[in-house]
Amino acid sequence: MKRELTCIVCPIGCSLVAEIEDGKVVSVSGNTCPRGKAYAETECVAPKRTVTTTVRCIGGRILPVKTDRTIPKEKVFDAMKIINNLHPVLPISAGDIIMKDVFGSNIVAVKNMF
Repeated sequence: MKRELTCIVCPIGCSLVAEIEDGKVVSVSGNTCPRGKAYAETECVAPKRTVTTTVRCIGGRILPVKTDRTIPKEKVFDAMKIINNLHPVLPISAGDIIMKDVFGSNIVAVKNMF
């Protein structure tokens, strides 16, 4: 089976073709760097995503947050249910951990808020 992808690792946006046999990527073509090959292999077998969103702090202000590592794509909606129940207390600095270990990633603040 062949799968066509557009690499999102860098601004070039290479058109990739991954050949998949028995649930494994056996070849990747179209990439101009090794990162494209790695992206195609992960995307075809176990896709992952970084989640970026906002949470409402105690007092009503909105804080941008994100996962500090990628999580399995199929866990994004479950992660959002968890994140939507967070209500951090200000002050918060960019990089502060709002919640630990949400599907292998921490939820961190993206902005300083006082």
